[in-house]
Amino acid sequence: MRPFLRARRGELLGLSLAIVIPALNAARTLPACLGRLEGAAEIIVVDGGSTDDTPQIAEQHGAVVLRSSRGRGVQLRTGADTARGDWLLFLHADTLLGAGWRQAVDGHIHTAPEAAACFRFRLASPAWQARLIERGVRARVRLLSLPYGDQGLLVPRALYQELGGYRPLPLMEDVDLVRRIGARRLQMLDADAVTSAERWERDGWFRRSARNLLCLTLYLARVHPERIASLYTRAVP
Repeated sequence: MRPFLRARRGELLGLSLAIVIPALNAARTLPACLGRLEGAAEIIVVDGGSTDDTPQIAEQHGAVVLRSSRGRGVQLRTGADTARGDWLLFLHADTLLGAGWRQAVDGHIHTAPEAAACFRFRLASPAWQARLIERGVRARVRLLSLPYGDQGLLVPRALYQELGGYRPLPLMEDVDLVRRIGARRLQMLDADAVTSAERWERDGWFRRSARNLLCLTLYLARVHPERIASLYTRAVP
């Protein structure tokens, strides 16, 4: 058994949490996201070249701001390489962690020190379409053990490093890492990750979901992520 798996529960109490947030022109959503993260030992916002006030907003909320080339895979890897925490929580800039998130994270760290975890997916909309999409996500996670990045991903640093971390992919970087983690090392936290529904409302509820499903299908069929990213970009209105 690896050293990080042998720790007794009492020894885990001092473990630190680093939160890594990739951002690009996220000035509207980032303040609320950061406002939910009080108590985290370390918050890193990795900016991919914003032309708005994203970096300044992050600094005002006490986050460390890093700059990298654009692309979530590159940004996430940059943040993780800089973070010092024993545990890494990767979070999108338009996602709000729900009530009890810190207790859920602490409970997981103390009871499953070798496993990764994600939050329950919620959309910030009262629309009935949002509820259907949430059910579809639950089914995907239950059947395929494939949460996306908008559910957050909590990973022990030792496991993250063992797996080689995020790869600098233009798309599907979250699925790539989750598949390497594997179903047996992935759990669901008893707390919500509430994501902005703006993209679904803008693109069309089912049109966007169908496009996401197509990207996943192509990835599982071993289509190169650069090709998938090209198709995805052309499909965005």
